[in-house]
Amino acid sequence: MELESLGTYLRTRRDRVTPELVGLRAYGPRRVPGLRREELAQLAGVSPGYYTRLEQDQAGTASQQVLDALARVLRLDEAETVHLHNLARRPSVPRLVRPEPEHPHPRVLALLESFGEGAPAVLLGRRGDVLAWNRSGHALVAEHLDFRSPEDPENRPSVPRMFFLDPLHRDLHRNWRELAEVHVAYLRLTAGRYPTDARLAELIGELVMRSPEFALMWAQGDVRDCTVGTMLLQHPTVGALDVDYQVWLQPDSPDHHLEVYTARGESDRDALRLLTGHRADGGARNRPRAPHPA
Repeated sequence: MELESLGTYLRTRRDRVTPELVGLRAYGPRRVPGLRREELAQLAGVSPGYYTRLEQDQAGTASQQVLDALARVLRLDEAETVHLHNLARRPSVPRLVRPEPEHPHPRVLALLESFGEGAPAVLLGRRGDVLAWNRSGHALVAEHLDFRSPEDPENRPSVPRMFFLDPLHRDLHRNWRELAEVHVAYLRLTAGRYPTDARLAELIGELVMRSPEFALMWAQGDVRDCTVGTMLLQHPTVGALDVDYQVWLQPDSPDHHLEVYTARGESDRDALRLLTGHRADGGARNRPRAPHPA
């Protein structure tokens, strides 16, 4: 699949910004939902012809000053601005390369083991593959899958695939659409960071082809970082369970992040204790094994 270009992203972001939002008066009917090209160019301080070439991916490189001006007019947040700069730096025709499988760093696995089973946690790779999890993390988010599955680099559970292609995983989430939109927006941010990643391009292409809902969300062009949030679950073992998640970045492997889950209320804490206690037996015999470092 061909990944997103700077011009495509600019067009989708321009469509979101109405004249009223930036203090312009709209006269008469408009054929476009957002700003016209010449309006955006004027507000950003560039010529209409140059901006048109940017949207057509024919302008070559754009300076940081121009990109920052466009981000300001388009009302981009921090993650969206980073994505804009990433797209501007990518080659016009990137050569896709198949990277080696990812491996969790031993220090991250040691941190995961130190949590025991009281704190469910999942270690995710660049493309949302599960690199490791403790038993309570596995029980919380994917108890229908084999606990050992992350140990096979070519067949690891993929969170984006589970969200859009696994009915059991979808039924787990009462706020599925909200979380699915976050995953799609984060996947786009990742694609901007790694435009030559063939595995990532294949994943996005597969989801576009196999999931109409993913295709619609992807076409919206949204970008978002994923650091904290809430999962409203209907768990098959303990019933309704609401948890907050927070992402711990890993200095030894910055592409990887550790998601740690905590209960929201007292009833959720009781359900989580029941779930983790149910899975604690055998936990010491089934710790994630440390492969070679990334």
